[in-house]
Amino acid sequence: IGRIVVTVLGMVAEMERKFILERQRAGIEAAKTAGVYAGKGRPKSVPEAEIRRRHAAGEGPASIARQLGISRMSVYRVLDTKNPA
Repeated sequence: IGRIVVTVLGMVAEMERKFILERQRAGIEAAKTAGVYAGKGRPKSVPEAEIRRRHAAGEGPASIARQLGISRMSVYRVLDTKNPA
């Protein structure tokens, strides 16, 4: 009897998840039609030359990232590339 209950609850949860996704898609479509929904958008461009200049001047990666409004990993990624801009 315990397995039957678990199976039924699993099926109900799966159906509910499908309903949630359908409502979400419908909401996004309605928002797009209304011109409100634009999605995530394009990622910020990373000013490679500025990052390299600041790093050469002795500024740390965390400080550069904070001031430019980008992630620290973006700074490290630019500094790790072999071909400087």
